[in-house]
Amino acid sequence: MINQPVYNEETDNVFYAHSTKLSDKSDWQLLKDHLVNVGELAGGFAEAFNCAEYGKVAGLLHDLGKYTVEFQQRLEGKHPRVDHATHGAKIALKKYKDGGYFVAYSIAGHHAGLANGEYRDDKKLNELKKRLEKPDLPLLKTTWQTEIEPLLPEKLPTPPLKIKNFFQVSFLSRMIFSCLVDADRLDTEKFCQIAENKPLSARGQYPSLAELKTQFDQSLNAFQQNDSDINQKRSIILSTVRHNAKTLEAGLFSLTVPTGGGKTLTSMAFALDHAETYQKRRVIYVIPFTSIIEQNADVFRKQFGESYQHAIIEHHSAFNDVDIKNPDSRTKLNMAMENWDAPIIVTTAVQFMESLFSNRPSDCRKLHRIANSVIILDEAQTLPLDLLRPCMAAIDELAKNYGCSIVLCTATQPALLEKEDGFKGGFQNVRELAKSDSKDGINPQQLYKDFQRVSVSHIGELDDAAIIQRLHTEAQILCIVNTRRQAQVLYQGIVELEGSFHLSTYMCAVHRKNVLAKIRFALKRGNPCRVISTSLIEAGVDVDFPCVMRSDAGLDSIAQAAGRCNRESKNKKEDSHVWIFTATDHKPPHELKTYASKMKEVMELAEFKDDLLGLSAIKEYFSRVYWQKEMGQNSELDKHGILKTLQDSKLQNLPFDWMAQKFKMISTTMKTVIVPYDHLAIDYIEQLENLPEWESVGKLARNLQVYTISVPQHSAGQLIKLGALKYVQAQRFGDQFLVLESDNMYEEDIGFNLKANPLLMSGEECVL
Repeated sequence: MINQPVYNEETDNVFYAHSTKLSDKSDWQLLKDHLVNVGELAGGFAEAFNCAEYGKVAGLLHDLGKYTVEFQQRLEGKHPRVDHATHGAKIALKKYKDGGYFVAYSIAGHHAGLANGEYRDDKKLNELKKRLEKPDLPLLKTTWQTEIEPLLPEKLPTPPLKIKNFFQVSFLSRMIFSCLVDADRLDTEKFCQIAENKPLSARGQYPSLAELKTQFDQSLNAFQQNDSDINQKRSIILSTVRHNAKTLEAGLFSLTVPTGGGKTLTSMAFALDHAETYQKRRVIYVIPFTSIIEQNADVFRKQFGESYQHAIIEHHSAFNDVDIKNPDSRTKLNMAMENWDAPIIVTTAVQFMESLFSNRPSDCRKLHRIANSVIILDEAQTLPLDLLRPCMAAIDELAKNYGCSIVLCTATQPALLEKEDGFKGGFQNVRELAKSDSKDGINPQQLYKDFQRVSVSHIGELDDAAIIQRLHTEAQILCIVNTRRQAQVLYQGIVELEGSFHLSTYMCAVHRKNVLAKIRFALKRGNPCRVISTSLIEAGVDVDFPCVMRSDAGLDSIAQAAGRCNRESKNKKEDSHVWIFTATDHKPPHELKTYASKMKEVMELAEFKDDLLGLSAIKEYFSRVYWQKEMGQNSELDKHGILKTLQDSKLQNLPFDWMAQKFKMISTTMKTVIVPYDHLAIDYIEQLENLPEWESVGKLARNLQVYTISVPQHSAGQLIKLGALKYVQAQRFGDQFLVLESDNMYEEDIGFNLKANPLLMSGEECVL
């Protein structure tokens, strides 16, 4: 039995937010101080989208339930867990009526996450309504009425945003949640560091975007010294885009540049110029695939130089704390990427988009930093078809109400077609950046003619033996296939040939980087170079082959593959072949079937026979992929009906928990596995295994990201049982860190080999 607390008016009239080991409470944090600090921080964060009062109220009320005897006894170790959030949510609704919902969801969920407003069968969290109706909340002491209530505004103003529907209401609520979570974590972090006599975190101590722009320009000028014909074309594109960056008002843009046109550096130049002109706070570069994020981040680091490396944060989904079981021993991933306070963020579409629909505090913490940013959405056409409409709604909302300038950057526009083009519900007023109205100016149509460097043809059905035979006949060739399994099979068929290489996401990033360096060296020297790769090589990988083979895929993927052929225009178009083929020994992944079939339909049209990669053909392709599907709210472009559900919602029943469960860009469940690829990785793993309980895992987790691969969850489960995979500090981290134990399952040429039997151990592994 737990003794019922007895409130003593003389000794219990001081309330604390956080405790230390000192029993005299001399260095404990006063509750009023914490609430005021968080209110000021959250209000300041929300000022970025003109909702400072909402952030302030959320901060002042978020821990109101700590004004209870029960919670104060918990700080002394004399009471079990106490609900300290619900009181604040109730006060917010009582005082501010409907306006209070914007902060009530945030207050109630600032630890566990945003819940649904009302009951749903598939909930993971108790709904807000149930929380508000709890009969057994501890008695709230009146001290809050003298310490906090006078600081609250009498009324909350109507949000000064253009809000017309409940998608926008939910978006604003999540943004306020972000402000609260970040403010709460920052103030708590500061208190803990002071209490433990540790130096304060150097948060926010970054160079300005103006400083970064100066360094970028210097590096770019040196890079442009090459005056080849292809570089002159790239320079014209760059100068046109930079001019538009300073003259076009903030909003939605497209950047339609053929592969090989310098899109990566041109888009960053736009972002820096536009941010300087329109006082944007940061640049967020969103990349479609985790497999290339390190590569693009490296490109930017090279441009910004050694002095500004820390200004670029790369953030993807290799590690997160969702599966750490014990919240009391949970070690948070305390990296700079927690809250995106750096001036340049390089992240993935999965991380970016899923965070915009998430309900988890760790995911949402950074969202308020997106406001008033320049966002480069690279390869925009790769957004998943079944979530396209929710993605578009989020992009549009960021531009409309949160001061963002967003660039839909692609080599195969139109991808997210404009409303004016007949795409119902499409974007409006999207300005093309690679376009000039001057007499000698450029436009996307002309650019595609200028950058025609390859001949494209479909060579029919090929089994693995026929593909291997063709690879034998070419000294330098790139073959791109749709599955990691086929890549390994084909590689085994050419492994004995000089200059044979394999690339797939079964190789960790450091491994791929090493192999790409060897490939580039072989190509530069004119040595034999035969590469079997999955699609990871298509997006932003700067290699130049005389010919390319590509398994059936969407026309945008074919265009990307073609961008690896005759990239520098060193050969004649008619001698630079892109051969498309149908792989008969391997079925394409289900999600690729629609794209591949529409590509073939376009290829069969006579008008595109000699210009399959032209803008007209690409527009026809996307019209068949997007336009011919039902365009209503329940269409295949919103598979789960997220927008329809929100359309039918009310303030009282916003479905945050449900929405987060439904919005998953990767449907296949994968497990992140750490590979002991080199001595550095082995050292990091040893540090992780011996990490003290009090020490943050953040830096190690960041270092280990480049040594990870993704393995299907069912396969991972079997390998765990066989001892081939092992969790590190499972009691502390749960199933967060999974390490490959079997040396036999990771090979230098192909990476992770799922077919290798972990029971067939080498003599060194076998202990009798």
